Amino acid sequence: MDRILIGGASEVLVDRGISRGGLPERKDREKAVVLTQPGARAVAADVASSVGVEHLIVELPDREEAKSLGTLGFVYDRLAEFNLGRHDTVVGVGGGAVTDVAGFVAATWLRGVESVLFPTTMLGAVDAAVGGKTGINVGGKNLVGAFWHPSRVVVDLDVLDRLPDAIRLEGDAEALKTGLIGDPEIVTEYERAGGRASLDVIVPRSIAVKAAVVNEDFRESGRRAILNFGHTIGHAVEVVTGLPHGFSVSPQGLAISSPVAQGFSASAAVGAAEPPSGW
Repeated sequence: MDRILIGGASEVLVDRGISRGGLPERKDREKAVVLTQPGARAVAADVASSVGVEHLIVELPDREEAKSLGTLGFVYDRLAEFNLGRHDTVVGVGGGAVTDVAGFVAATWLRGVESVLFPTTMLGAVDAAVGGKTGINVGGKNLVGAFWHPSRVVVDLDVLDRLPDAIRLEGDAEALKTGLIGDPEIVTEYERAGGRASLDVIVPRSIAVKAAVVNEDFRESGRRAILNFGHTIGHAVEVVTGLPHGFSVSPQGLAISSPVAQGFSASAAVGAAEPPSGW
């Protein structure tokens, strides 16, 4: 099992067959609310059956529809009816949208309760669930959010192995990004195997790159901005075209950002005040 620490208060576990029994032990936990989505029902049921306390499963819409004020209000109402307390836990089981919402709900319910995340997509595993960024969409993508570390992120590679090719490919874009900014071995593995790159190699190494950046700059006041590589353009493509996040970041975001970044770096190296002509 790979265990990656983030910020001293959060850990990411990566292994196979670890969806059951993934919550950290806590004697004062009495309840857990499991937020999930239609495509992750089976995994959510496994997780819920092993939490060891009274639990409630709340299903959210798929993808970005989950990250709305309406959905957030619906979740808060369920938590109030269930009487989720300060020592209880919000569990997110699903893709990046679900883990974003689960993290934000945990950060804001009773001014902060524990969250534990079980990403079931490649995108969620190597990016969205890791690093403590949470958010919902209000007037734009992720404009309302909070920095709130989950106590644990559980990445079950057996779950990721069962993903359809298109969903896997979305997360490959984020994994490749981490290789480009911090670990050439990831790039080498993609060059070797393409879309069949080994999850046992790619996933823990990608998470380790992100963890190292987040440990240095949790609130994105400096270095953490490097994790946005490909995302400024990619988010614009996502909003305008409606393409899924991963397909917007790559090839569009990464492919366009790379030569632009090279141009600006060259400009800085020669002391130019403006980017090279033609940009």
